[in-house]
Amino acid sequence: MLNNVIPQRGTFFQLLASHTDRLVGGANATMRLLTALGAPGGADHAALIEEVNVNENSADDIKAQYIRLLYESFTTPLNRQQMHVLMKDLDRVLDTLQSVANGVRMYHIESSTTESRMMASLGADACLKLNRAVTALADRHRYTEATAICHEIEALEDRGAVTMREAITRLFAVEGDEAAAWHAMKMRRFYTAQEDVLYNCKRAAHTIEEIVLENR
Repeated sequence: MLNNVIPQRGTFFQLLASHTDRLVGGANATMRLLTALGAPGGADHAALIEEVNVNENSADDIKAQYIRLLYESFTTPLNRQQMHVLMKDLDRVLDTLQSVANGVRMYHIESSTTESRMMASLGADACLKLNRAVTALADRHRYTEATAICHEIEALEDRGAVTMREAITRLFAVEGDEAAAWHAMKMRRFYTAQEDVLYNCKRAAHTIEEIVLENR
């Protein structure tokens, strides 16, 4: 019973790492999905969308276990509120990845653009770096490493924001008929969803940086 009240420090970080493993899985599936769109003999789009959804659902189960442990425990390895915020930030990334994957089907997107593939690649890279930053967060001797990784994530988000602006500018550079206008509107929304993935990665990185500053 005592273990439920005062769990091992590593339990919290194991759950965070497991959650970010799903994050990496969802981001990689999203990147493969957008790479395959419109490519001859491409991967099964429906299967890749389902892979993202499976990762998101699995991460939700981990989140529920983590939150329950967080608020049933007498002590926590780091500030309880910050640990809660970090999990919410990580979960928000997976939610936006799911929105991107499901958006392919919802908006009937049949081929991807160079900018879309670039943002998907940046998102996969940012999620992998989040996984590494969370792993480093478990060891105080690796706090400098965690901070450096967070700065890399922020730089990726900056690149994504520039890519999104360029993509949207290209969409509206030439006027067209009603069908072209509808395509531009739906792609703008889709690009925004992709950039949201990177923004939420940056938001999680900021939370990690705050935890590091408070616990040095």
